Amino acid sequence: MANYAHTVIRYLHVVVIAVGVGLSSLAASGEDDAGFVAGVEDLPLMPGLHEVEEAGTKFDSAGGRIVEAYAVGEVAEADVLAFYAESLPQLGWAMIDKTVFHRSGESLTIEISRENSGLTVHFSLSPE
Repeated sequence: MANYAHTVIRYLHVVVIAVGVGLSSLAASGEDDAGFVAGVEDLPLMPGLHEVEEAGTKFDSAGGRIVEAYAVGEVAEADVLAFYAESLPQLGWAMIDKTVFHRSGESLTIEISRENSGLTVHFSLSPE
């Protein structure tokens, strides 16, 4: 029950942040994409991004978890960077630079590439 309450509180923080930074495109699109990246309960999925679940991989090893996840959307790279720079530290992640975060022995790297009008965001989580 404590884990559920903690997850709900983290989710509410992310929702408040998304609205506060003006990144919520849910009202305009009518879609509800808010949530967390599959396999990483503390990695929010920015509104406007859609996870490509079949492209990702998840492993639990003795050294820690390894997750590769991808999300796509018609969002600006600057908005993605601003969203994660604002939301991840509130979930305990320390920002090393604009695309690298560390927390509790784990490293999270966010890579962004543009294809036509859309953006692909690659999340890579591994033990440090």
